[in-house]
Amino acid sequence: MELKEIQKQIWQNKLNKGFNTTDVNQEFCLLYGEVAEAHEAWRKKKDDLGEELADVAIYLMGLSEMLGFDLAEQIEYKVNKNAKRVYKNIDGVNVRISD
Repeated sequence: MELKEIQKQIWQNKLNKGFNTTDVNQEFCLLYGEVAEAHEAWRKKKDDLGEELADVAIYLMGLSEMLGFDLAEQIEYKVNKNAKRVYKNIDGVNVRISD
């Protein structure tokens, strides 16, 4: 299944279940909470880390749909942009020197 299709399914699930579809601030807060849960699962070596990471992706895709972004398109654009960037290691830190 393609990411764009998954994003649409996530949105439809939000509509079907009566979840938030208008409050962007709330959605960012919920996304932040899911990232925190994923971090805790990683830190405590819990078995549900994969599920928590999936929750992060689900909230991110729902937020993207709410804001009118095709997340797959944005990811592809950003991956290509990052591939063209040039970095230099300065004192153990990668510093971007060109876009």
